[in-house]
Amino acid sequence: MKSANKNATANASAESAYEANPHTDRPCYGEESVDTLCDAKFVKLYDLRYQEGKHYLDASRRAKSDLVALSSDEKFRSMLPDAVTIAVVVILPDGKPRLLLNYEFRYPVGQYLLSPIAGLIDPEDRAEEEPLVSAAIREIHEECGLTVKATDKVTVVNPCAFSSPGMTDESNAFLCAEIHVSDLGEVTQDGCVGTELFAGFETVDTETAAKLFASGRDRYGNFFSLATWAVLGYFLQNYRK
Repeated sequence: MKSANKNATANASAESAYEANPHTDRPCYGEESVDTLCDAKFVKLYDLRYQEGKHYLDASRRAKSDLVALSSDEKFRSMLPDAVTIAVVVILPDGKPRLLLNYEFRYPVGQYLLSPIAGLIDPEDRAEEEPLVSAAIREIHEECGLTVKATDKVTVVNPCAFSSPGMTDESNAFLCAEIHVSDLGEVTQDGCVGTELFAGFETVDTETAAKLFASGRDRYGNFFSLATWAVLGYFLQNYRK
């Protein structure tokens, strides 16, 4: 019992340390301390002046007034993410699940990367009762030609996760869409919109997904994104028997 009490005390101390320890005080800056360095359509760059002579660069998709860094704790904990990433699981008549991935050209790395279905949340999605589900259904149709039916299932797995918070406030929700199809011929990239470049699909079973997950490389030996790795892990956890 003494050991249990000691552990409980230690845990309580650890839980209260964030509030009590002065070294965890957060830098304080407001909108007047943020300078816009770049203001492009899909990405912006801000200079956060958090102390006299101290600067931190923040890449964001958001307007300055909506920066995550300037959010109250309440707003931070209830924020909608910038985008959705979806584990699209197609179920063929044989009943076996397959994870649908695509090859999308990613300009910053100069390669077609094995990627999950994903995209930004549009203003019309935000106006819906379930904005994450709305965005996911739209992106699935835009990127792989599939229409999510009432008998299909779309589930929010994680409502908001930061991509790389040491550099950017970009955030994604992770969802799973389980879609029944009669034939993989229903999957198409015809009619994809925007500046994205696609180069076909991979439909992987759990055995192939396990190899991809373990190696961190696609069939060509190329690395892929952390989002792809997360979607592969989710697929294995929930669909491997």
